[in-house]
Amino acid sequence: MNTRYVLIIMSGLMLAPGEIGVSVWAQYPVPKPQPAPPLQLPSPPGLDAYNIRPQPAPGQYVQPASARQPISPPPAALPSPMPIGEPVPVPPGIPQPSQELTVEMLESIARMENPSIARAASLVEAAKGNWVQVGLAPNPTTGYEGQQLGSGGRAEQQGVYVEQELVRGGKLRINREIAAQEIGRANQELTAQLQRVTTDVRILFFQALIAQQQERLTNQLAANASQNLTASENLLKQKEVGKLDVLQARLEVRNVQILVVNARNRRAAAWQGLTTVVGRPHWQMQNLVGDLDSVPQHTWHQSLERLLGSSPEIAIAMTNIERARWQAERARIEKTPNITVRGMVNVIDNGINGDPDGTVAIGLPLPIWNRNQGALVQAQHQAAAAERALEQLELSLQNRLAPVFERYSNALNQVKEYRENILPAAQESLDLSRQLYQAGEAGFLNLLTAQRTYSQTNLAYLDALRDLRTAGAEIEGLLLSNSLQAGGP
Repeated sequence: MNTRYVLIIMSGLMLAPGEIGVSVWAQYPVPKPQPAPPLQLPSPPGLDAYNIRPQPAPGQYVQPASARQPISPPPAALPSPMPIGEPVPVPPGIPQPSQELTVEMLESIARMENPSIARAASLVEAAKGNWVQVGLAPNPTTGYEGQQLGSGGRAEQQGVYVEQELVRGGKLRINREIAAQEIGRANQELTAQLQRVTTDVRILFFQALIAQQQERLTNQLAANASQNLTASENLLKQKEVGKLDVLQARLEVRNVQILVVNARNRRAAAWQGLTTVVGRPHWQMQNLVGDLDSVPQHTWHQSLERLLGSSPEIAIAMTNIERARWQAERARIEKTPNITVRGMVNVIDNGINGDPDGTVAIGLPLPIWNRNQGALVQAQHQAAAAERALEQLELSLQNRLAPVFERYSNALNQVKEYRENILPAAQESLDLSRQLYQAGEAGFLNLLTAQRTYSQTNLAYLDALRDLRTAGAEIEGLLLSNSLQAGGP
């Protein structure tokens, strides 16, 4: 068998990587990695490894400790939707709700049933799938080729060929590095979403708990108003008070009934908001148990330092910087041409008496006009923009913290003032008015004024306590809230 080997050289010009530079962008240097090692395609990270930390791109950059902290494992699969009105099954491991619920119980249920957490966990798995895909080499191409088929059998050539593109310059490895940063970003998004859900549960829990206390207080005020009305009517029969006192007592009963209805509606609304974030919107109302006496203590400098050092938003911005740097490196090596190798076996070659022969072709594009210089400039600017975005985010977080801390400071001062001065004074005024009224030394209007002051101060105290708990939860939650709105489709 006579075999011919034909070598087709499509390019004799080879450009070494890094020969072409764009000096005008020297003010935004992009670090160049070391020469790529032989390409290896390891298996993707495990499905439960939510603490993936890809290797950083070359350059002086260190992620904060918060960005390297492992996060909670992915939530279990959500139960299938249930028709409205039917009870929602409780997943294994979650205690059945009793007559009293704590904030810890609700946080545990929310981590299992809030759909936004499952959505963020699915995006992590999607990023892992992308990591696998972008590092795969191109598939080979095979086919049939026939030449000079109309020569009447005198010069026909028929054969089978195989063609393979060889990716050079470590492009697949850098694709994986970029995808690894996307996994890191998805992990931090999951961490942020977990924090948003936790913050929302805490805020709405204390709002519902305080609304529950307000309802109890207004019911107590209504009972006292009814007792005062009965007492004034009895005194009127004994001609010890006038009709005006009875009318004032009746008006007070009506006014307090308005407060009772408002408090009941406020508690129902707070409960609906809480159960929605927990993931059980059709849950029947339960009693809540929590500590309203403990006051969260925060200082501005400690809160700001913790926010800038532990916020998942900061970690996401840092991951974006690393991703942009790897994209800039990917744009730099794009000009390194890939090689296409093709081998063909002519089963029939009538030009040489029909004996089989073969051909080999090796080709690569010449990077003469297009050296990917525009994409390189774009990637360099995007890397610089990502760094500025981190600085912008740090200022934005400080700006967002300022009004929250103001609300916290104001509410803390109000709660302290109510506890130490106003509430004791209101209680003392009410007790003294009752004693004077029973002794006949004060009129009913004086007692009514003292009761109104007592009720107003207690309701205002609960409002201040609600504001304090809300602002404190936002500070402790790194300003991450609104879990049902964040990261939506």
